[in-house]
Amino acid sequence: MAAKAGDNPDSLMTLATVFCLRNLKKTMCYQGFRNKLCLRSDIFLPSEICDKLVNTYMELVHTDSNFEPEESFFQLFSDPRSTRLTRVQLREDFVRDRDLEAIKKQDLIELHLTYCNNLSSRSLKALSCFRDTLVSLCLFGCSNIFYRKCGAPLACNEDTDEDEEESPSSRHALETDFNFQGFNRLRLLNLGGMPKELDPETLLKPLKSLTSLDLSNVQLLGTSFLTQWRDRLASLVLYNVDLSEELISTVLELVNLRHLDISQESRRISKFKMTKKILTAIVQRLVHLMSLDISGHIMLDNCTVPHFEEAMGRPRWVTMSLFCWLNLCVSGLFQVTGSKNEDQVLNAIEAYTEFRPELAHRAINQLFDIARIQHCSQLLRALQLVIAALKCHKYDKSIQVTGSAALFYLTNTEYRSDQSVRLRREVIQVVLNGMEHYQEVTVQRNCCLTLCNFSIPEELEFQYSRVNQLLLKILEPARQDESIQRIAVHLCNALVCQVDNHHKEAVGKMGFVRTMLNLIQKKLQDRMCDQVMEFSWSALWNITDETPDNCQMFLNCRGMSLFLECLQEFPDKQELHRNMLGLLGNVAEVKALRPQLLTPQFITVFSNLLDSKADGIEVSYNACGVLSHIMFDGPEVWKMEEPRRDMVMEKMWEAIQSWDVSSRRNINYRSFEPILRLLPQSISPVSQHWATWALYNLVSVYPSKYCPLLIKEGGMTLLEKVLELESSHPDTKDMARKVMEHCENFKEDPMETNPGQDANFGQRG
Repeated sequence: MAAKAGDNPDSLMTLATVFCLRNLKKTMCYQGFRNKLCLRSDIFLPSEICDKLVNTYMELVHTDSNFEPEESFFQLFSDPRSTRLTRVQLREDFVRDRDLEAIKKQDLIELHLTYCNNLSSRSLKALSCFRDTLVSLCLFGCSNIFYRKCGAPLACNEDTDEDEEESPSSRHALETDFNFQGFNRLRLLNLGGMPKELDPETLLKPLKSLTSLDLSNVQLLGTSFLTQWRDRLASLVLYNVDLSEELISTVLELVNLRHLDISQESRRISKFKMTKKILTAIVQRLVHLMSLDISGHIMLDNCTVPHFEEAMGRPRWVTMSLFCWLNLCVSGLFQVTGSKNEDQVLNAIEAYTEFRPELAHRAINQLFDIARIQHCSQLLRALQLVIAALKCHKYDKSIQVTGSAALFYLTNTEYRSDQSVRLRREVIQVVLNGMEHYQEVTVQRNCCLTLCNFSIPEELEFQYSRVNQLLLKILEPARQDESIQRIAVHLCNALVCQVDNHHKEAVGKMGFVRTMLNLIQKKLQDRMCDQVMEFSWSALWNITDETPDNCQMFLNCRGMSLFLECLQEFPDKQELHRNMLGLLGNVAEVKALRPQLLTPQFITVFSNLLDSKADGIEVSYNACGVLSHIMFDGPEVWKMEEPRRDMVMEKMWEAIQSWDVSSRRNINYRSFEPILRLLPQSISPVSQHWATWALYNLVSVYPSKYCPLLIKEGGMTLLEKVLELESSHPDTKDMARKVMEHCENFKEDPMETNPGQDANFGQRG
């Protein structure tokens, strides 16, 4: 069997790491003084394990809502005698000064800090502790790190957490005492977004051995300082930096550059204009250049790629494509010569996701069109890149909108057979992250639609509680977007259909019943019976199946009043009537709740519905089922004068006699237990007759589904008792024999076929 996309299982290392992080106190740690998490004294971890623990911890914090961060997690790595860290990646506001201070004794080789806006100049001292070992440093988007809080000096008090009370965006005095003196091993540096008050030349002058420098969005007061690395610098990124002739001249002196990025946002206004002369100079002077990004610039001189092929020499251009070799990006890196292809789009997403979400958004939008209109041939890579972008920018509206839309098309029927269980679970998790963190109409709609591409509830069961909570949250507002409301109710209905009772009980406690009834109430106020109304009643039918607590909630939340109002307001809505009566059948199965149904008003309504021809026999059948359970409690509970019990029973007999036993059904029984309990009794022969008819119909029309179920649940023995009882009606006994014959014949010939078996089963719980 061919492997499906994303089918490779997680490594044992990954599984063990996640398990330990979710169970720190049971594996590596103990609760110390003041509930501080402490590493066990017999634990000694090498850098491979420590790096994995820290980086996976950060991923769980940002992508798993069920993961609980530990306040003192980074303290576990404070002692290099028991733990060794070498390569650490931290991101966003979760990271605090004290976290870097906790690991300052480690010999870090790589430290990537991205959008860590809660870091202040206290963290610069911790950085200085890594100066002897650090080879790669990223401070992208960490502009607050160059400011003191509360006027504190650079040398901070390790035992205080005064900065924790500060606003993440609070700034005070600029830190002017820090530079990179002593960082002699540093080769790769990213200072993207550095404050304009800082002078890059002063800050960077001590660094003699840089090979890669990213100064995206940095204001350069001078440019000559770049020439100190003319013989070493291989990569220079000046994205959104104000270009000038002076800067271009300086860049042309960096003769060993292999990657140069002088691109800018397309919306950015720049006085500098890119010309053929400038591009020709770059191509001719920087002879080692393998990748060039000039996207976002207005091109003059009718500059086109062929001109530069001549300047560069055809052999270097013809065999080269995106990223790994020389690229000219005129209107975006994914539009090299004005044409779009899947490779270019995916390469653009990969290159731009982390630091340039505005460009990644445009590339994902192109992928959306490919998946929607054409065909995505690199499915695994496409899904992994979109998932990574959504994880990285969970609060970016444009990324969340385009990413969730792309996922909808990348997970639909056309691609489904090529996707592994693991990959589809990754998609589900990132979709739920989007629903959780971004309350925006388009994102919510896209995420809900994407969930509809999955088998429900099977594929969502591993996140069952979470997805239900998110959907119920969507349905809480009094006036929700109509399309989202319809999709969310549909998903809620599907999620409580064909699941175990403990799942239904758990969802009921989340407020499921109340939420559905609120939706019904709003639709009644609007005098509108639409899909939301019908799905809401269907969902209530499903969630009350064999769950007495949920049935009780329905009654407590004015469910019966809404039932009567809907009957009166929408007398001709057959699907609605079927769903409502199915739900009330579930309520009637609960003995303790039946007295609440035994009122003149309700009994009259049920009795009148016996004559209904709506949806075939379904409404009449369900009304008779409700009355059958009520009659089973005996004549002594019937306290009302009207309607009389014997008259209602007579109507029940007449209704049952009118039904066609070969009727195909819009119902799906998971268990016959509520029906079987009506068989061996003489209190209410009509209830026994209804139960026997139900079994006869189901085993006749759908033998392969219901004969095994009836046999498994002991139905044959109970039917024999029906034959033994003198009180059983002759017609009931006759049907009981036929049911037994069907089951016996099925046991002898289980391959029996019947056109009715292909029926599209509706729901019953």
